[in-house]
Amino acid sequence: MSSSDSVRKTETVPQWKQDEVDELTDFVERYASVGVVGVEGIPSRQLQSMRRDLHGSAEVRMSRNTLLIRALEAVNDGVEQLTDHVAGQVALIGTNDNPFGLFQQLEASKTPAPISAGEVAPNDIVIPEGDTGVDPGPFVGELQQIGADARIEEGSIQVLSDSTVLEAGEVVDADLENVLGELGIEPKEVGLDLKRVYSEGVLFAPEELELDVEAYREDIRSAAAAARNLSVNAEYPTTQTAPTLIAKATGEAKSVALSAAVESPDVVDDLIGKADAQVRALAGQIDDPEALPEELRDLDEASDDSEADDESDADGGEDADASEAADDESDDEPDETDADDGDDDTDAGAGLDML
Repeated sequence: MSSSDSVRKTETVPQWKQDEVDELTDFVERYASVGVVGVEGIPSRQLQSMRRDLHGSAEVRMSRNTLLIRALEAVNDGVEQLTDHVAGQVALIGTNDNPFGLFQQLEASKTPAPISAGEVAPNDIVIPEGDTGVDPGPFVGELQQIGADARIEEGSIQVLSDSTVLEAGEVVDADLENVLGELGIEPKEVGLDLKRVYSEGVLFAPEELELDVEAYREDIRSAAAAARNLSVNAEYPTTQTAPTLIAKATGEAKSVALSAAVESPDVVDDLIGKADAQVRALAGQIDDPEALPEELRDLDEASDDSEADDESDADGGEDADASEAADDESDDEPDETDADDGDDDTDAGAGLDML
């Protein structure tokens, strides 16, 4: 094609298209993360509601696919890789959030919806076990026809076990659509379906962005704790480990000072307490109080007094036991006297009989 033909073709592009491409280009350059989302099957009212919900965190921009491709190619900063995914009913989405946050937000905004005949099942369609709530009638045959384990029991139509009636990737037919509608089963989710997102030189696929946030946070906490322990054990000072290392070094220095009896103001109280305990222990091993200095005799006398108190308590306990035993014997004596009186009465009766 000659240069004149190229100029003529450029001149025939309507101004509104050029303006639209310029606006789309500005849109792409305005956000740190730009992606392509599928909007197929989303009712207009629900789509508008989703756009309002995303306001402040992300923006959705719809246009003709050819114009979207031109805008992405015009930026030519790696983002043109998204052009391979501009097909069908799609739109651009832009955000200054990271791609993981964008994916989580889009997934959370999806809502259940009925599926129509001719659509591809996004996942396995299962009729759950239980009472359908439908009175006995032709509907039981419809359930059986689509592969559900159903029969009439207890005055209603029952599904006896979870029944997979269609696998993911298969096409829904009219019979299945009618049964699902009757049971109120909505097997698909409606929402913005993220195709790809480009951020900081990386093109992310949806499966790369799907992660368990809580598990990821726990992994980070565990890694941080392990790194901190390694830093402390290796005595590598950082902002986080410096207080622990200082406390550890202080404790070790104090232990050395106590063992070496270093007269430092920081350990003098501990040294005095240690010496006092050693003196008391030594004094307790000496039997002759006269061999002790006067200031230590009080310790020995106090120890003797304590032992005397213990012995007194023991003697008191023995006396109490003896007193109790005596009381018991005294209680037993009247019984013996009564018995003797009984014997005397018997002998007197025998004497009278003899007379």
